[in-house]
This record gives sequence, C-alpha cells and structure tokens, in this order.
Amino acid sequence: MGITATDISQRIIDAVLAQKLAPGTRLGEQQLALLFDCSRTIVREALTRLAARGIVTVSARRGWYLIAPSRDEAREAFEARRVIELGLLRGRRPLDKPALTRLKKHLAQEKAALRGDDVGARSFLLGDFHVCLAECLGNSLLADTLRDYTARTTLIAMLYQSSHDAAQSCQEHVAIVAALEQGDADRAEALMAEHLASVQSGLQLETQTDDPLHQLRQALTPVASSTSAPPQSSTAPARRSRARTAAVDTADSAPAPYLGALL
Repeated sequence: MGITATDISQRIIDAVLAQKLAPGTRLGEQQLALLFDCSRTIVREALTRLAARGIVTVSARRGWYLIAPSRDEAREAFEARRVIELGLLRGRRPLDKPALTRLKKHLAQEKAALRGDDVGARSFLLGDFHVCLAECLGNSLLADTLRDYTARTTLIAMLYQSSHDAAQSCQEHVAIVAALEQGDADRAEALMAEHLASVQSGLQLETQTDDPLHQLRQALTPVASSTSAPPQSSTAPARRSRARTAAVDTADSAPAPYLGALL
C-alpha cells in the first residue's frame, strides 16, 4: 500500500514539531509528490486537510504555505491551549499505572534528548509531551486538537524568537507528572498554567511596528555608523514596495530542495 494523505499530513506536522520547517515555508505540490512518490492529488488532499486544521494556508496565485501567525493569533493559540489543557487536568482522578509509566518513559526520552545534540528530536518531544498527556488522561479527541495547537505554537515560537529554555520546559513537565502521580490534580493544573505562561512570556510578542521591513532593517543597520545613515528620499516608499514585490516573486519561483531532508 502506498503513502496516504494522512501519512503526508502527519509527516508535515512532525517536521513542524521538530522545528525543521519554518513559518511561511512553501509546500509545493509537485515537490511533495516527487518526495513521497505519489500523485499530486494525494498531496493536495493532505494539504487541504492541514488547511482545515489551521496549519497551512493557500493562495490561488502563490500556492500552499505553512502559516506565519500574527501576534494576535499567537495569543489566541496560547489561550486555546490553556482552556484545553487546564480543563483536562481539572478535578482529574489519579492516573493509573500504565498511564504514569508511559508519561515517565516520555520524560526519560526528553532528558536523553537534552543531553544529546539532536535539536529536532528535543523540540518534538517537548511539544509531544502535551499530546501524550492528553492521551494518558483518556481524551483522544482533545489530544488530536492539542497536536494541531502545539504545532501552531511551535511555529509561533520560531517566528517570535522564543527564549524559553528547553531544560526548563522538561523540568516543568516532570513537576506536572509528579503532581499527577501524587493525585494532586489542583497542583498539576496550577503547574500547567505556570508552564504555558512561562512559554508564552518567552516570546517577543509585544514589539509592535507598522514597518514590514523592521526586522530586516534592524539587522542590516551598519554596526559602526547606525546614526549616520543619510535621510531617505521621498521615493523610499516606492522602492520598498518594489523590493517587497520582488521578494514575493522570488519566493514563489524558488525551488525548495531541502524538503527531502526535513520531511
């Protein structure tokens, strides 16, 4: 049996969770069909499903892209995760032994990944903890929903340059599981709230600017003469507009041969 649309969509989600695909990455139908040795129809079905799940977006002229959430969308994604994850923990009875064994095994994998140098595996495991926890709490439907929201917040962390430490995340996961093992659902809920707040606070969400070239402009400002740049002429907005158009056209036409390594 060949690869299915479900297989392709899951591989893309996994690559996002491992931070191997950046926000705004173009997902060309032809490239993916070649990569997975399948028809474009199957690829299109996979991408359509991911679009319905809010992971990719499509433009009739430009094609399929991973989402690049705005600051407001980032805040909404974390709020949705709080509602789901705290609700799952609220009033929870003590976990049974198989669930605790699975969670502890996951934590052991996280710790091993922290000791290694595979950043992708580390990122995937830290995000997948929340999905694993939802499954262990007995709600597979919310686990599927959390997988999508975790993928979104992973893209958000990449886009807004998260400073949250991976080791700290692992320690917070350990504390949550310890509270569940002790049968203290209230403490587990409080620890999860603190954890999600800590992850969100590590994002640069408060920098507001109307200049679409703000980040690039800051990066390319001359180091020794940042205050001596000549004033912009009245034609600067027009030049910026032309540059923006050229950048989009280049992104649309450029191949992405790296997809094979990432997926």
